[in-house]
Amino acid sequence: MSAFLTVVRPGLFATIQDLGRFGFQELGMPVAGALDPVALRLANALVGNPQGMAGLEIALLGPVLRVDAASVRIAAVGPLAMTLEREGEASRPLEPHRSHSLRQGDLLRLGAVDGASVAYLAVAGGFALAPVMGSLSTYVRAGIGPLGGRPLGQDDRLPLVRDSAPIGPPDEQELELPQPPEYGVGPLRVVLGPQDDRFTEQALATFLSARYHVGKQADRMGLRLEGPALKHRGSADIPSDGLVTGSIQVPGNGQPILLLNDHQTAGGYAKIATVISADLPRAGRLRPGDRLSFQAVTVDEAEAIRRRQEQAISGWIRAIRPVRPAGGIDLEALYAENLISGTVDIVNGGSDLPLV
Repeated sequence: MSAFLTVVRPGLFATIQDLGRFGFQELGMPVAGALDPVALRLANALVGNPQGMAGLEIALLGPVLRVDAASVRIAAVGPLAMTLEREGEASRPLEPHRSHSLRQGDLLRLGAVDGASVAYLAVAGGFALAPVMGSLSTYVRAGIGPLGGRPLGQDDRLPLVRDSAPIGPPDEQELELPQPPEYGVGPLRVVLGPQDDRFTEQALATFLSARYHVGKQADRMGLRLEGPALKHRGSADIPSDGLVTGSIQVPGNGQPILLLNDHQTAGGYAKIATVISADLPRAGRLRPGDRLSFQAVTVDEAEAIRRRQEQAISGWIRAIRPVRPAGGIDLEALYAENLISGTVDIVNGGSDLPLV
């Protein structure tokens, strides 16, 4: 049989995204891809997919989807409200950061994204859609990608690779993250340049000490920041040169623009700094009104931070475990502990034995 998720209501802005369309920026094609690649990777891991498989990126308010398949396994990562409606049963909420198996005719209501700009839904096996230029990322401004390069629309049918959810051990068990991923707090870390010499010393000091907030003009292309103006040494204009995700341009009004995944590939404003790759998921989660500041690091420090982030992501994926029964005891974790030495620790005044 053919298997689909059918869009009953499209929500505000949901698009299909993978980790990006690489290798075409010289042709003017942005990378696009998930604003929060960490969340997409974890959602895929929860349903047994390769980490880079395409999922749904849900902004602000999600769609209502009907399961037109024998069954499907889904997982959401991010601050997303979800409700399951099944014929003959009362509707019930579904938790993010774990997998759920749905069956024919179920309605999945994806509600508000609260606390970040985006959340992600992955489906076991992925979507049976043809890549465009090697990617299933959606670049709406040019209409590039699946579904004609547009957001989900009313009555769209998203074809699924699998007719039914995977079965058999260990697939019959739902999986969960022990805790939501940690993105860190504090300033967004940047490498200064490549045109930091086009700004006054006072402007550089202000950039690294002031607090900015995200203005109303914020989308997948970039975030216009509002705060103290940054003064140039002369003109803000430069000969157009290449841009990368995380570039911070400063036009003549002195207000920074932080470029995100759908940014243009070249631009003519001086760039004061670039957000390091490890902090791009944090930047991609920012919403209008959110406050932020910046801290300078070296290239070597940025590379070390990214290596540590990859180690952390690998650790989160290794920690994925079967969902505990409601009110049950995690016997696997209990048996993994050295109970005798734990007892000795307590007798000696310590308390390192974890509660289960």
